[in-house]
Amino acid sequence: MIRIEFSEQDLKKIQQLRYAHPHPRVRRRMEALWLKSQGLAHREICRLAGISSNTLRQYLGMFQSGGIKRLTELNFYAPTSELEQHRYRLEVHFRKHPPATINEAATMIEELTGIKRSPSAVGRFLNSLGMAPRRVGTIPSKADPEEQEHFRINKLEPRLEEARQGKRAIFGSPGIQGKR
Repeated sequence: MIRIEFSEQDLKKIQQLRYAHPHPRVRRRMEALWLKSQGLAHREICRLAGISSNTLRQYLGMFQSGGIKRLTELNFYAPTSELEQHRYRLEVHFRKHPPATINEAATMIEELTGIKRSPSAVGRFLNSLGMAPRRVGTIPSKADPEEQEHFRINKLEPRLEEARQGKRAIFGSPGIQGKR
């Protein structure tokens, strides 16, 4: 059992913060301390506050080492990528030389920085730069421009003219209305 003496000032602050603090984690910490100040057993405090005994011991240790101020601090772990150190240089390079694939971007990153990353990590990094992958359509490789021009002049345009005159219906063209 950890023994803690609470001052009147501490109790007033704990009572206020257990409901008024904007972050729920701090409110839970204050609730646990309030229950401790009321003389409840650790097992009962854990049950009422919805925390484990290790968490309660952590809260009490934080209070002993830094008071209420320490309990109101929120220090969340947020890992950062090593690529962040090279962010500006990589962004400038990718804006000038956009990669065609994620694997190509991964190779460029490794060449420029010496840092090797998986395709999914490279994709997330590129996305953080505002560079999203684009889907492109294919160009038919065996298109014959002369045959296309012949089709347009001899078949398509006469049919479109018939549709304009009401002699033919064309479906799927919002600009041309024909009879059905």
